[in-house]
Amino acid sequence: MTPTVRIQREDFDPAAELDALTAGRPDVGAVASFVGLCRDEGGRLSALELEHYPGMAEAELSRVAAEAASRWPLLGLTAVHRFGLIRPGERIVLVAAASSHREAAFGAAAFLMDFLKTRAPFWKREHLATGALGPWVEAKVSDDAAAARWAGAEQG
Repeated sequence: MTPTVRIQREDFDPAAELDALTAGRPDVGAVASFVGLCRDEGGRLSALELEHYPGMAEAELSRVAAEAASRWPLLGLTAVHRFGLIRPGERIVLVAAASSHREAAFGAAAFLMDFLKTRAPFWKREHLATGALGPWVEAKVSDDAAAARWAGAEQG
């Protein structure tokens, strides 16, 4: 199983991605997915600007996906992350894991998302509803804590 990893400016269709993940695979019994959306932070934001380090971001996301595939018995794994100016309500990220059973699919999808947030070189800058350019968003301690829970955890 080779994970599908893409970083792109264009939007993606979650249903089409899930169809591609499971097409011709009668052995798939579960797909767990997560779609992250841009929030308006209570009306404060007009957009998020997402930047990445081309080449390095894809390589790191591929390493995390390969690690997930080594920890769980997966039949497919997809990660799509957007960059550029993203408005509230628009999709930013998709992770989807396919397996014979739900435990592996849930575990791999959560693992991939937790490490995508902490290891992949992406940066977010706020564009405020006032028209001002806001700050670059700092890393969250909660994201590091979510990723740390996988240290020493057994595969599903």
